[in-house]
Amino acid sequence: MSDLRASVESKLPMTVSEMIEIAKEYDVKVTDVVLIEAAIQTGLFREEILSRVMEEYRHNLRALEIGMKDGESILLGTVASQLAAQEGSKCFTDSFLDDALLYTLAAQVGNHCIGLRPCAGTGDSCPYAGFTKAMIMHGYEEEVVAETAGLILKIGGLFRVGKVTTGCNMEGFGAGAACIAAATVSIGGGTPEQMEKAMVLALSPTIGVPCTPRVLVPALCTSHLAGAILIGMYAGKLCMKADMDVNVPFDVMLAMAAEVHMESGREIVPTVVKYMEPFFKRKPGVEELVSQEVKEKEAARTQMTNKKAAEKAKSLAKGAGNILSTLGDAVVGGSSQAVGSPTNAARICHELVEGKIKKVRVELYPELFARRSINIPGILMGAVYGASTEDYEMYDKSVQMVKDAGIEVEILEASEQSVQRITIFTDKGICSVDTLNRGGGRLVLRKAQPSIEDATKAANRLGIILVE
Repeated sequence: MSDLRASVESKLPMTVSEMIEIAKEYDVKVTDVVLIEAAIQTGLFREEILSRVMEEYRHNLRALEIGMKDGESILLGTVASQLAAQEGSKCFTDSFLDDALLYTLAAQVGNHCIGLRPCAGTGDSCPYAGFTKAMIMHGYEEEVVAETAGLILKIGGLFRVGKVTTGCNMEGFGAGAACIAAATVSIGGGTPEQMEKAMVLALSPTIGVPCTPRVLVPALCTSHLAGAILIGMYAGKLCMKADMDVNVPFDVMLAMAAEVHMESGREIVPTVVKYMEPFFKRKPGVEELVSQEVKEKEAARTQMTNKKAAEKAKSLAKGAGNILSTLGDAVVGGSSQAVGSPTNAARICHELVEGKIKKVRVELYPELFARRSINIPGILMGAVYGASTEDYEMYDKSVQMVKDAGIEVEILEASEQSVQRITIFTDKGICSVDTLNRGGGRLVLRKAQPSIEDATKAANRLGIILVE
């Protein structure tokens, strides 16, 4: 135990990946490592730390009870007490999941009644309280509840530091999902390695997600915070039942999330506010204090926003096919954007070929260049053999086939966003296509050699969708 304590002390304050590694090295629970760190930092014994952990949750659990009983929220009304009054399961037959979701919702309502003690924000405090209440109600031992609640606080504290602007990515959704994943593995008896994998899987879908409702649109935040419970529990259970190669350390994922969080606040949130502001819940008493001129400007802005939204929705509808021509070709390699679109660009270029192929040059924008392991096999089978992404057998052997044929391959990183250029050199000349990547295997065809007309005809023959 002294060696374990010394190891923890040498790494104070610990990151998640560090505490996972220590737990693995000494074959102890991650919660033990968390509590040893707390003991070193506070000078308190384990029992007192556990007691104080639960005291940290006392106010938020009280808010949860208010939400369950008769609390009313300006944004959510009495939805929690309505659900609580219903007999049997509320949304799911898994009783623990069902209750964790109900209690998280109740905490949201209670937050609007008496407030919550925030961690990264009051958003993640809702799933923390909801999951903890579910453990209590489902008969987990007091020590297990307190240990798990302490683990949540340790992880949540890291998100608290990382949250420096608005965004559910580092609060209710992101922090909540990661913490619930860790808690699920902990109470399920999983290993430290499984816990880190689960946290990575849970955090991944939340990267860059802003607070969509801007905390003023009715109902929307319920799916964010319920999503933290759903994604967290799913990731935790999945990683305990199946062995997957999750090779990203959680510290890397968290660092990325914190950096993207800043970009989201600058770049994404203004667009969200533009579209959501017309639906903000207003308090009549406050609105009486606002000048008529301001209200008229807001009304005009709302009208314009709604008009633009309707136009955008209609343009999307016009661009969609009927339901019998919606799905594209199968895409081996796992991504219609990273594999399907560049492969289709290569297929178009193949149609323009005359003579024997000597060399293929591939230019990809940074994201596609970084994902070259999955897209180059598709591009080569399309460029050299004209194969589509449905040909999974060709996909597996195309790189070796091209090498065996003595065809030179040049792969370059391009700087222009979304660009994917394919150039094929033959004994009779050069053909090329200059395209922009789009999802679903689609692409924008900008230039082609010998002509864009020939390339467009080739795309039509192949059934490849070109977009503006």
